[in-house]
Amino acid sequence: MLPSIFGENLFDDFFGDSFEKNFFGTRNPLYGKNAKNLLKTDVKETENSYDLAIDLPGFKKEDVHIDLKDGYLTISAEKSLDKEDKQEGRYIRQERYSGSCARSFYVGEVRPEDIHAKYEDGVLSLSFPKEEEKKLPAQTRIAIE
Repeated sequence: MLPSIFGENLFDDFFGDSFEKNFFGTRNPLYGKNAKNLLKTDVKETENSYDLAIDLPGFKKEDVHIDLKDGYLTISAEKSLDKEDKQEGRYIRQERYSGSCARSFYVGEVRPEDIHAKYEDGVLSLSFPKEEEKKLPAQTRIAIE
């Protein structure tokens, strides 16, 4: 237990992102003010496909939804903390996440059956094929009439 003179954020302030706040201000230019709710994603390109690895710690497989509409792949997850009527003791601090988050990626003309998804150890892995590149004609000379 810490004395109340330290407040609630002793370690948050000490180990916090003061450089980022001093450099960018209160808003991160890459993600905006909602950066903490963003689904952290790694995108890897292979010869024939794109592979995504999305961090979803603490979510159950049933809480994650994947939709494909108009070429956009949307990943959303929602979870809530169960509040029981019978509580023993009282919370001094409660930091676990309760809410929803979502993120969309433009994937082009991919069919739903071509997308493979796997959820294991808090990481959602998605794989889908690349679109075939449209070949331009080799001839570049245009005839004048």
